[in-house]
Order: sequence, then structure tokens, then C-alpha cells
Amino acid sequence: MPRILSLATLYPNAAMPRFGTFVAGQMEALAARDGWDVTVINPIGVPPFPFGKYRALAAAAAVDGCEAGVAVHRPRFTLIPGIGGPVNPAMIASAVLPLARELHAARPFDLVDAQFFYPDGPAAMRIAMALGLPLSIKARGADISHWGGKGYALAKMRNAATQAAGLLAVSETLKHDMAAIGLQKEKITVHYTGLDRELFRVRNRAKQRRKAAEQFGLTLADGDRLVACVGALIPRKGQAIVLRALAGLPEVHCLFVGNGPDREMLEKLAYELDLAHRAHFLGSLDHGALPRVLAASEAMVLPSASEGLANAWVEALACGTPLVITDAGGARELVKHDSAGRIVERSAEAVALGLHDVLAAAYAPDRVAENATGFSWEANAVALADYYQRLLA
Repeated sequence: MPRILSLATLYPNAAMPRFGTFVAGQMEALAARDGWDVTVINPIGVPPFPFGKYRALAAAAAVDGCEAGVAVHRPRFTLIPGIGGPVNPAMIASAVLPLARELHAARPFDLVDAQFFYPDGPAAMRIAMALGLPLSIKARGADISHWGGKGYALAKMRNAATQAAGLLAVSETLKHDMAAIGLQKEKITVHYTGLDRELFRVRNRAKQRRKAAEQFGLTLADGDRLVACVGALIPRKGQAIVLRALAGLPEVHCLFVGNGPDREMLEKLAYELDLAHRAHFLGSLDHGALPRVLAASEAMVLPSASEGLANAWVEALACGTPLVITDAGGARELVKHDSAGRIVERSAEAVALGLHDVLAAAYAPDRVAENATGFSWEANAVALADYYQRLLA
């Protein structure tokens, strides 16, 4: 039975239950396969004197257990907010290595895996070298576009990639981006995201629209159109562009799903643009509520500056909801047919035109959902198991 030790700073915890659910989905699907044993170490960064949100994270760091078939350990490492980037890999490795040694001594692992290229990758490299095990590192998007642009991080990423037996990318485009910053292309395997097909599926749109209106207190006239924007409220995701696009689409309401540091600014912008009655900020939704919001919406808009291959894109399509997205990451690997939506420039005018086109086309939800046919956590796990087996051969 192959035993995988996965290091994942992106992973749900008690304080942030929606954080890194796509990583949990992947590892749980692998653990559900016969013959695979998966242990996750989810290091949680907390300042020496926890304050604000870090108090809840400090408490979450104490919660270990078996979660959906995966053994999860949450050691705490020292985080210096805002300036700790250069030292985070070392701080993580220092906190994790004693636990990794203990677990390995009790039941040896076969491979060490990192679920994000920075800081996870360089930290996992130290652990793999200490345990004498092969290393795999996965890139997901922001780890390459953001951290790959910082010299201190890039040097550590290149070193970890050199030590790794294999690398993963969530899209073909990201694979090329990785090679462009000096990561060995011949080591990279494309590994697409998965999907909970029981949750993310086509539902009766009119019924879900009525439920959304009741749940979130929306006032929707018969001629009003409903769209969603799913993503963290950060500049890279482009919600401000969506608001400016809505100003030219007077019949469109938008449900903004997600939280982040831009929320106050975005709500103020919505007020200034006289959109407060059409721009609805829902915050983070649990995994059961999100598919219902997507199924109620006639489009999902997300003008990101960069992506790997966003889970929200796949989830929207599976719910029968076409996309209006920018040419970021693996967008063209997903939007291959008109029924999947539109790829537009990153401007309010282009987003407005894309939304107008998709809403006018009124694609049948079942036809839209066909664009996500190949995505499931089962398929994701099969591909991941095959990749790991190649590294262990």
C-alpha cells in the first residue's frame, strides 16, 4: 500500500472551513481508492502573539484527526504577517520535520508531496531529503504567477523543482508558465482538478432562482437577469471590473460569492455606481449552498488577472452555467465551445459585452454542463495515482 505524506498549507480547518477544499477533495478521493494511504500535514501559520483572525487559527492548529479517510495533522509554525515570505519555507520545515520523522518511524512513507509550489514546495523538499524519499510538487496558479515573480521565492522554487522526482500543473498553460520561469518542463505532468458531481449538477433554474431570492433577500423582477461572480475578494479576481460592467447592464443582478480584503472597497464602489440594489455580496458559502447559487445564475463571470484552472469555472459549467472569463491560465482548455461561454479582455466594456452575448444566447443548461463532462474527483484520483506510481516505479 503506497503511503503518501502530503504537505498542504492550503487545506480546510476549523477556522477556515472553505480554505483549500479542492486540495481536500483531491486527497480524499485518492484515499478512497483501494491500496492508497494518505496523510496530510497542514501547517498553520500563527504570529508569536496571535491577534484578530490569528486567534481562531491558533485554536484550529490544535485540531488533528481523520477527515474523510485522510489522517490530518495541523502543527503550528511561526508566521510574521506581511514580511515572512522569505523565511516561511524554513519555518514550516522546522515545525513539520519532527512530526514527519515520528510518523515515518511508526509507519514509513513512500513519497512526500507538496500541494502548492511556495512555500510548500521548498519546505517539502527539506522533509523529503531528511526522510530519504522522492518528492512531488504541484503548481496551482498563484504560486507561479505571484511567487514566481519574487526573486527570493523563485530561487527556492527552482531548487525544489530540481530535487523533485516529478511536478504537477493544473493546466497546460500553467505548465508552459512553469517552464518559462525555469522549472524543468520534462518533469511536469498536467493534472486537472476534480469535481463533486453530486453537488455540482444541473437543477431547475427557475426554482433555484426563487430560493436564492428568498434566502438572500433579493428583489428580482420578471425581466431581471441573475449572474454570479465566485472568487476571493482580491484585486487579481477583478470584481471591480464586474461592478463597472454591471453599470451598463441595468437588468442584471450579480451575486458576489467570497470574502477578502477588497470587500469594503467593492461595497463602496457598488454604492458610488448606484448598484447597491443589484450587487449582492453573500460572503463565503458552504459547499452545499454554492452549487445552488450557480444553478440559479445564468452566467458566472470572473475577469481574473491570472489563474491556473479555477475550480469555480468547472463547478459553474457542471451546474449548467456558462462562463464569462478572461484569457487566464487554462481558460482556453475549458472554453472550447460557445456553449461554455466567452473569453473576453480584462475590461468593463468587454465583460459587459460577454455577459450580454451569453445572456442573449440562453444556452440550455444541459448543453452547458457537457463542457464539464470529463471532470470528477474519481478521474482526478485515477490520474494522480497513476502519476505517483510512475514516480515510485
